Amino acid sequence: MPHDRTSRDTWLFWILALLVLAAGLGLRDPWPADEPRFTLAAKQMVESGEWLFPHRGGELYPDKPPLFMWLQAAGYTLFGSWRVAFLLPSLLAALGTLWLVVDLGTRLWTRRVGLYAGYALLFALQFTYQAKRAQIDPLVTFWITLGNYALLRFFLAPAGDDRARWGFWMLGWFAAGLGTITKGVGALVLLMLVPGIWAALRGWQGARAPLASWKTLLGPLAFLVAVSLWLVPMATAALNHPDPAYHAYLDNILFKQTAQRYAQSWDHPQPPWYHLQVMLTAWLPAMLALPWALPAWRRRLRRRDARYLLPIAWWLLAVLFFSIPSGKRDVYILPALPLACLALAPLLPGIVRRVAAQRLALAFTLVLAVLLLAAGAGMLLGEPRFEQKLVQDRGIAPALLQAGAWMLAGMGSWGLGCALWFGRRRAVAGVVALLAGLWVAYGLVAYPLLNDSSSARGLMRDAGARIGPDAQLGLVAWREQNLLMADRSVATFGFSKPPHEQIRLGIEWQQQEPALRWLLVQDIAMLPCVDRARAQALDSANRRGWWLLPAAATAGCP
Repeated sequence: MPHDRTSRDTWLFWILALLVLAAGLGLRDPWPADEPRFTLAAKQMVESGEWLFPHRGGELYPDKPPLFMWLQAAGYTLFGSWRVAFLLPSLLAALGTLWLVVDLGTRLWTRRVGLYAGYALLFALQFTYQAKRAQIDPLVTFWITLGNYALLRFFLAPAGDDRARWGFWMLGWFAAGLGTITKGVGALVLLMLVPGIWAALRGWQGARAPLASWKTLLGPLAFLVAVSLWLVPMATAALNHPDPAYHAYLDNILFKQTAQRYAQSWDHPQPPWYHLQVMLTAWLPAMLALPWALPAWRRRLRRRDARYLLPIAWWLLAVLFFSIPSGKRDVYILPALPLACLALAPLLPGIVRRVAAQRLALAFTLVLAVLLLAAGAGMLLGEPRFEQKLVQDRGIAPALLQAGAWMLAGMGSWGLGCALWFGRRRAVAGVVALLAGLWVAYGLVAYPLLNDSSSARGLMRDAGARIGPDAQLGLVAWREQNLLMADRSVATFGFSKPPHEQIRLGIEWQQQEPALRWLLVQDIAMLPCVDRARAQALDSANRRGWWLLPAAATAGCP
């Protein structure tokens, strides 16, 4: 492409990426299930100064390493707002992943191919959705993509500057280590060694093997350095701590949450082909190109082109790794999506010119638009049972439901307009316009509409208003969002304890100062001895019922 057009198209891509991914930043609080948990741990780090060991209330939180929470806490230190800080690591990780994919496509092929790889990744449904959520997966995807980027540049480097090549070798291993202390699967980067070494030994075009040199050992050393940044001080502190809970934390995070969780999955059981259906749905619209990409990949692999072999082989190995255990979630294979888009990118300029591909893209736009329009119209004009269920389960006000219905109808209308405006010949541009508008509307409109009910801010604000500013509040059978959204310091009675034990401890605490102390209790913990006539029922939030108990309501409990 001419230089001025290249520059214009590059700027357009990055402006669009920032608009899509950052829309809504600062307009909502953390939403369950994972977001309040991580944000609460980060908040407690800032308040307590305890950074090595994440806490959930008064208990240690051993399920995930703390690197993601460190970044959230650093974001709060920088901006002073949890609404910004809790989403910032995912936003920056997504932008970083896009840059790696675009740059790699440019270096292996052309700038145009790099931008096609970026667009395929940016508008893949799973990538954009996860980038707008505060979960660990976008960050671990960035580290894994950085590691793959470095190892691909190592294996596919032209003859010349070996010093830079060995720098990428070390960077690949170091990124794998950072991914490991973010989430245990970060070490999957090292699966790239299998196709990389194989292609080099078999003489594939462009592949170079690591030399039999002492420099090879620098990679594992870089991995150990990265892992040790957290593991060594954490293990030292835990082993020297007098509280046995810290020893249990060390055992849990090193073994139960990694090897044991993989070998003996205890949640999310799915069939072996589960991730195949995830790729064919959550990776749309990029996967619409598969009917033309599969034979094209076959032809290029027959030509022994290592630029295709390495990303495709790593993609398949990663999916195979996550397909072996019985426990599976759609987000597990998110780190494979960037390399899938990279392998597709050189083929996309030819595919999008095909009439059949244009018709398929137009059909995707029309189907998605009609579904959105039908959902909005159904909420506005249809049977009100669905809306009533949302009011009861989610605690969403009827006026907000109406606004949400108009939002869906507006999105659907926007999609139909995109299909009509761009037509069949520019159907891919229509898909981009539809999805860009959808994600911007989701951030700017849906976030404020759903925030009070989804984050529990509305519930906690109501509870605080009812008991008054001087009262004390205790939480029973609470969730992380309740503690995070509380408008005052609150008492908790354990998180992992059974509900009946929590309410027993809560009643003991309340009876010490009955005039000032209230209990916010989830309905599953309510005892028969509680006088419900004196209790106050609150609106449901996050599909849970809640009660506010003064001391008079629990006076009859032993």
